[in-house]
Amino acid sequence: MENQTNQISFNNNRATVDLNHIILVGRAGKDPEMRYFESGKVVTNFTLAVNRPMKDGLTDWFDIEIWGKPAEIAGEYVKKGSLIGVEGKVRWDSWNSKETGELNIKPIVIADNIRLLGSKKDNNPDVVAQQATV
Repeated sequence: MENQTNQISFNNNRATVDLNHIILVGRAGKDPEMRYFESGKVVTNFTLAVNRPMKDGLTDWFDIEIWGKPAEIAGEYVKKGSLIGVEGKVRWDSWNSKETGELNIKPIVIADNIRLLGSKKDNNPDVVAQQATV
């Protein structure tokens, strides 16, 4: 996983800091996909739906990638519909289409941290249903 670094540059004798940081709160669009590598590293990927705070009813979708111990936690506890917070940085992936040769660019959020924000009912309705029948 890349280390997050801040770069300080000087413009007209004033220091400026370049920062790539994003915070999102939304619901998981699907169950996470977790993969282990021979090196022992683990990565988890899922989508996050974030509703815009306007009356237009639009939803922004983000692809989330998380590594290491947080990836294992996400793989175990995040389910489709879970309300979660994600903190990380944006990476721009690019590739040429095999069919057209056209350049495609897609943002990926590399999560450093996730937080499970919903209640047990929000995050896993099956657990609540089982508890109610006991």
